[in-house]
Amino acid sequence: MRLLIAEHDHGRYAELIRAARPELVLLAGADPVELAAAAGDCPLWLGQPDLLAPLLRQGLRPQWLQSTWAGITPLLAPDLPRDYRLSRAVGIFGQVMAEYVLGHLLAHERGLFARLAAQVAQRWEHSLPRSLAGRRALIVGCGDIGQAVAQFLAPFGLQLRGVASAPRQQPPFVEVAGLDQLPRLAAWADYVINLLPDTPATHDLYDAELLARLRPEALLINAGRGAAVVDADLVAALEQGQLAGAVIDVCREEPLPPGHPFWNAPRLLLTGHSAAPTEPALMAALFLDNLARWQAGEALRGEVAFARGY
Repeated sequence: MRLLIAEHDHGRYAELIRAARPELVLLAGADPVELAAAAGDCPLWLGQPDLLAPLLRQGLRPQWLQSTWAGITPLLAPDLPRDYRLSRAVGIFGQVMAEYVLGHLLAHERGLFARLAAQVAQRWEHSLPRSLAGRRALIVGCGDIGQAVAQFLAPFGLQLRGVASAPRQQPPFVEVAGLDQLPRLAAWADYVINLLPDTPATHDLYDAELLARLRPEALLINAGRGAAVVDADLVAALEQGQLAGAVIDVCREEPLPPGHPFWNAPRLLLTGHSAAPTEPALMAALFLDNLARWQAGEALRGEVAFARGY
């Protein structure tokens, strides 16, 4: 069985997979020309959607493609085929995403960036911080990553509510409501943490109307997808003091181009799509588990329904 590995860190992936499944023939790289030359002979593909989408566009096709990203937007372009099995990375980002969210909640409540600015200005900053205990966190997107973030935050005493595609019971959330309840819960929250995937239903959710509902002391964290936020509306809301700040990990266009309003928006921190990097050892373990499932004709972890978009 031949496996194409299309990854910038392809050497590490090849090492991990070869150790566990030495019978596999591995063709690994990141060069588009070399990948295109090898892909036609490989029924299995593993790698980054941005490296694999061009191969699909050239008429090449795997039997099964395992994405190393949670987001698979490049593979869902309307001109690309869908007659193969696709699975996305699941179950491996919860810890790092939770660390990212917790770090920024603590930085916000402790005023770390304001204190750094005060130090640079040689001004004594004596404002007192607030605890996370009792604060109200809304996690928008309650899949495996949102669930892991909630479980990570729960011991700090936060009140946890969630928004998902449909209402459900899901501890440790006090409530998980449908997407239509986002305006109500956004007005309740001290922290709005967007972890939604990129689907037509999640585009432009955070527009002027929704942002106007936020509490003036609220913090918005977007670590889901950039298309969920209307950029100009967020900048205007920050300028008008409708929310305390925003932490933006994902943008509609990446890298963010020079001159974009986010660069100079007040109280907006850009983190450059670094919230939850893929750990090769965890990703390789997921691939190997899915490989056994694929060979047994079973459902794959993170298998994508093309019509749904995730």
